[in-house]
Amino acid sequence: MFQKRTSGRTGFTLVELLVVIAIIGVLVGLLLPAVQAAREAARRMSCSNNFKQIGLGIHNYHSAFKSLPMQGTGATNEQENNWRNADDFGATLPAPGYTMFRLSMLVGVLPFVEQQALWEEISNPGIDAEGESWPAMGPSPVTIRYKPWATNIPTYRCPSDPGSGLPSIGRTNYGACTGDSITRGALGGARFHGNQGRWRHWDENWLVLQVRASQRGVFVPRKESKFRDILDGLANTVMAGEMATDLGDRDVRTDPSTFNSGVGVWEGPALNPKHCEDANQKDPERPQFWLAGGPRLTGAAGKRGYRWADFYPLYNQVNTVLAPNSELCLTRGHTSDGICPPSSRHVGGAHILMGDGAVIFITDSIEAGNSRQMPVWYRNGSSQSTTAPGSESPYGLWGALGSAASKETIEEELNQ
Repeated sequence: MFQKRTSGRTGFTLVELLVVIAIIGVLVGLLLPAVQAAREAARRMSCSNNFKQIGLGIHNYHSAFKSLPMQGTGATNEQENNWRNADDFGATLPAPGYTMFRLSMLVGVLPFVEQQALWEEISNPGIDAEGESWPAMGPSPVTIRYKPWATNIPTYRCPSDPGSGLPSIGRTNYGACTGDSITRGALGGARFHGNQGRWRHWDENWLVLQVRASQRGVFVPRKESKFRDILDGLANTVMAGEMATDLGDRDVRTDPSTFNSGVGVWEGPALNPKHCEDANQKDPERPQFWLAGGPRLTGAAGKRGYRWADFYPLYNQVNTVLAPNSELCLTRGHTSDGICPPSSRHVGGAHILMGDGAVIFITDSIEAGNSRQMPVWYRNGSSQSTTAPGSESPYGLWGALGSAASKETIEEELNQ
């Protein structure tokens, strides 16, 4: 007599399978933010390491040349009576022109951050693959057809910043700190001398007085600086700051508001650093973005960090007036003075490089004094800001960190 055998169970029911899938989905949902946070932590550490390499490069430069790399340097032909020929922007053919003292300190640091080959290409005259001839130190940094200026250098980029490609030329996420004021951050010590028909640098007394009065940071545009000039202490002074580059989304940190003054530069943000906000230029529903159609530049030029070789405030400077990740507010066009705070794609703050080479993450909530107090400026000996030259910074701890020799005591301990 044979007994019928029942077959055993060989699979899952549909309900069981759906339950397993749901559990896996929940676990993935829980783990994904942790994975993303870990990746961002790694990118932030890499960003900090790049900044440390730049700091080390600056120190090695100073050891070699007994001065800091100049912010606003380059070649110019001061024997040429026609100033347009002497300081041609390099935008016209066939002459590539000169750099017009527009190169950032990042150019000088190149051989000290393992970019010797690029430095050799820039510092020597030569002919490129297209047969075009270039002078030593290259053309103006706006010249996109000059290969070195269009090169993206990994050490000068933060991995957390996704910005890439045109219309930028060669991006950077790190800029020189010029202190706690905005006046003469763009022009520096250079002025076109009409009687001589050419540019002259640091030889006109009234302009030099203006620069020295307001530009109180480690890097004074178009002036040779040394570590000995940092009387407040290297560990207490910001040498450079991180910058987010523009993504084309009207971000107040990267897409500057422009033409915020009248006939002179002594208006707009030179009177009130919060001018752009007080003028209701921000989108009230999305305060991190400007209102559409506001006073901003159009076209390829004029975005944050778009030219690593260009010394102008928008492209390669930070100042310690407004706290990190505040708005960019320029007095006029993209080559003008303006409020240019550090910024980043990290959450809650930005990296800064101190004079001793330490990299510190400064939060957006740092104590920054009175954000509507006039910055320091001095004009022709006939007028000056209510914050007179030599005054203590009106921007609290943040402003004090930006000034190099204002004899301000830093009592807070900065976390590294």
